[in-house]
Amino acid sequence: MKTLKNKLIPNFLKKYIIYYNDHGFKLTIKKFGLKLILGIVAFYFIRDSILYIIIPYFVLKGIFNF
Repeated sequence: MKTLKNKLIPNFLKKYIIYYNDHGFKLTIKKFGLKLILGIVAFYFIRDSILYIIIPYFVLKGIFNF
């Protein structure tokens, strides 16, 4: 059975989290570096854009008939 924590973590981040738990922050950044940071930033940028910009736009467009 999956826990709530496992359901909230994106699949592409799971291998990085396992490595981080085993080796720590410094070695994780040293091994995965810029690829990891850009992946996380891109994922959350896209997710937050959808949640906080696109969905409210379409809701308001439907309510106020722009």
